[in-house]
Amino acid sequence: MSLSALASTSWAETLEVRIGLISREPQEYIPLSSLEIPIENDGLEGAMQGVRDNNTTGRFTGQAFSISPVALEGDDASGALRKLHAEGLRLFLVSLPAEALLALADLPEARDSLIFNIGAPDDPLRTQDCRANVLHTAPSRAMLADALAQYLAWKRWQKWFLVVGPHPGDQAYAAALKRAAKRFGAKIVEEKAWTFEAGASRTDSGHFNEQQLANSFTQVDDYDILVVADEADEFGEYLNYRTYRPRPIGGTQGLIPAAWSGVMEQWGATQFQRRFRDETGRLMTPLDYAAWLAVRSIGEAATRTQSADAQVLRDYILSPDFELAAFKGVPLSFRDWNGQVRQPILLSEPRVLVSVSPQQGFLHQFSVLDTLGYDRGETQCGRD
Repeated sequence: MSLSALASTSWAETLEVRIGLISREPQEYIPLSSLEIPIENDGLEGAMQGVRDNNTTGRFTGQAFSISPVALEGDDASGALRKLHAEGLRLFLVSLPAEALLALADLPEARDSLIFNIGAPDDPLRTQDCRANVLHTAPSRAMLADALAQYLAWKRWQKWFLVVGPHPGDQAYAAALKRAAKRFGAKIVEEKAWTFEAGASRTDSGHFNEQQLANSFTQVDDYDILVVADEADEFGEYLNYRTYRPRPIGGTQGLIPAAWSGVMEQWGATQFQRRFRDETGRLMTPLDYAAWLAVRSIGEAATRTQSADAQVLRDYILSPDFELAAFKGVPLSFRDWNGQVRQPILLSEPRVLVSVSPQQGFLHQFSVLDTLGYDRGETQCGRD
């Protein structure tokens, strides 16, 4: 049924589409500088923007969307889902680590529910630890690494110096980068682990210490680009302009691959960013965007199917008929084998958009977006 036909239909009653959002209270974050404004309600504001956008259409199609957020102070995510489930909710956005996400998906109460992973980038969630009731609007680490590697291949910057932080997320990001390097013809000519404590720049002589440390740490054989795996944002920024050789930096710092950035202005994004900023007083983050994508996916599916049933929505979202306009120049869809949304990845530095992947020239037999991340034949998901 077309939207125009839906709009002309007389509705006996409004269809309520209720969505839960489960996340953890954010840990205290010390910004690198006073220019960095603390972000409040990261993810929630994106979901709220999605609700507002859905209700704009819902006023004509007889639907009303709402969000019920729960910010966990402890680890009882299961209790939060059970409580929302008892209140009648069957649609959930979850911003939790992979282990907690899987625990929620395996709850008996989640069997008739649909969960959107908006925060966990872990590749195993898309390759082996898949769940039929989980869809992913957050890009995987493999998607981010592939997006960067495609651009570096286009630039012919094929010799990488990889610097890896000490945390599990850093190691996982580094693994994705190594996979991407092999996939797109790059070579990691040097790899070093960062084992020093950064962050003394606020002391009187801190910048001199960091300048000397970074200079000596990066005295290695020649390379085209220094690629950083520092998801915790502890040291990568301190490498900029301090390396022994005058080389660019990319990865978690420098040239950053992400689902969204405040510098995005193409394909109607300027108006989208302005609406969000007028409501929140800040720019949209990648987590906000993942939450917005999830809510808009629910809204698009509910409008097309005229249903709020989790299984009906899931089936439509994973079908070839589903498409979502998302300010990226192409309609987005979901991979039916692992529930990952297909989407272009932005490559940006703090003030401008540098490029968007997939890059021209990288082809795929079905969708060029499937050149980012794990393709159907590379996963155990979706197989009987």
